[in-house]
Amino acid sequence: MMARTKAPKEIKEEPIEKQLWKAADKLRKNIDAAEYKHVVLGLMFLKYISDSFEEMYAKLQAGEGEYAGADPEDKDEYKGENIFFVPQQARWSFLLTSARQSDIGILVDEAMDIIEKENPMLKGVLPKVYARQNLDPASLGGLIDLMSNIALGDAKSRSRDVLGHVFEYFLGEFALAEGKQGGQFYTPRSIVELLVSMLEPYKGRVLDPCCGSGGMFVQSERFIKEHQGRVKDISIYGQESNQTTWRLAKINLAIRGIDSSQVKWNNEGSFLNDAHKDLKADYVIANPPFNDSDWSGEQLRGDGRWKYGIPPAGNANFAWLQHFIFHLAPNGIAGVVLAKGALTSKSSGEGDIRKSMIADGNLIDCVVNLPAKLFLNTQIPAALWFLNRARNNGHPRKNEILFIDARNLGHLINRRTRELSSDDTDLIAETYHDWRTGEGKYEDIKGFCASVPMERVQELDYVLTPGRYVGLAEEEDDFDFAERFAALKAEFESQLVEEAELNKAIAENLARIKI
Repeated sequence: MMARTKAPKEIKEEPIEKQLWKAADKLRKNIDAAEYKHVVLGLMFLKYISDSFEEMYAKLQAGEGEYAGADPEDKDEYKGENIFFVPQQARWSFLLTSARQSDIGILVDEAMDIIEKENPMLKGVLPKVYARQNLDPASLGGLIDLMSNIALGDAKSRSRDVLGHVFEYFLGEFALAEGKQGGQFYTPRSIVELLVSMLEPYKGRVLDPCCGSGGMFVQSERFIKEHQGRVKDISIYGQESNQTTWRLAKINLAIRGIDSSQVKWNNEGSFLNDAHKDLKADYVIANPPFNDSDWSGEQLRGDGRWKYGIPPAGNANFAWLQHFIFHLAPNGIAGVVLAKGALTSKSSGEGDIRKSMIADGNLIDCVVNLPAKLFLNTQIPAALWFLNRARNNGHPRKNEILFIDARNLGHLINRRTRELSSDDTDLIAETYHDWRTGEGKYEDIKGFCASVPMERVQELDYVLTPGRYVGLAEEEDDFDFAERFAALKAEFESQLVEEAELNKAIAENLARIKI
């Protein structure tokens, strides 16, 4: 009787971005994540523009059809196709052949300089950190070899999408690696997706006055593509006060082929030096710093943006809200993340500002209470605010506010961090759309959502915490208390056994040590 042979076990291959991250992280050695991210992300950008250039170069060199008689070294040929011109010494193929040389760091820095000189819109943007002593040339050569594997096979024709996806994944991983500091340049993807899904920025001007690494813009463009819209129908405007973060934004957007000419940097920031003073945006999407006490409030006491009250000098939350409102077009809508305290605070006149925004301005469309642990840089509870300038222009719910309590949604991706799933995002966004348009079958759900009349909000002194309005979720009728108690008891006893075994192993190891 022949022995049965087992079918080979199918090995599920990791996505390319995870493979690349693990390999790149191994090459990091003693470099901090905050510094290393510029090394890796700069190389990714170089790879992207070189791939795009060399693909176009091959078409021009072949000289077929519309490219007949074209000169592949003519810069204008690339400019017309919105492709960066890359001189010989900066091309990826040249760097790859030099990857194992001891002076590879100098060559990469020179490549970055050359590209900036050839492409003025990149001036002052690209990192020149590759010849530093703490970056081992062998590790840098290894990174270049690694990056060469990004656009494989049929992926080459869509390298912009592949590289863009890998770049975004790396941004998130570096933010996790940096912890608190990382959150300053990166808003977690699930929150960005939720904001964009709720706002649906199909057409018009999109503003983010504290844009970080540009994630809001990237997601807006992706949303349009996924819903068969035209990317050219929107234009983006941004501002960032941290120059290093602004550079990341410019690179992130360039990889996506998104025009970043109106994404501005100055170290004074949006309050003191508004780069888009006259802009009236159709959409504002933003995640400003929570409870910022260093926003120069004392210098701006008489500013014209404070239509609903002068924000306290010690907290910028209501300054940000009024800055967003100031920049909204007559039918504009904003989706912003703020510390949850802004929903209830009455200190230093904040309660009066909130009351005026609701009672006088009728600006608050919806408030979403977010789960804990979504953010990398803070444990402060957060909420989403949706401000709508069109509430008095035929809005079917103009005398109500929608409250959504999403604290029980999301799942842990590690001990410290939670994220929303696509199902969570769809549930929240669809609830808002059904409510706002009046076209869907919206209904209140205890413990999750409630459409609340203005009179009720007034009764509660204009406090906007969703939990005050949505009530408690109804318990399932078939909930078995005894069964649940037994399960918890078994879990607890299992943990005690594991702890006892661990203590025993530690004691045995200590006993073996000879003093």
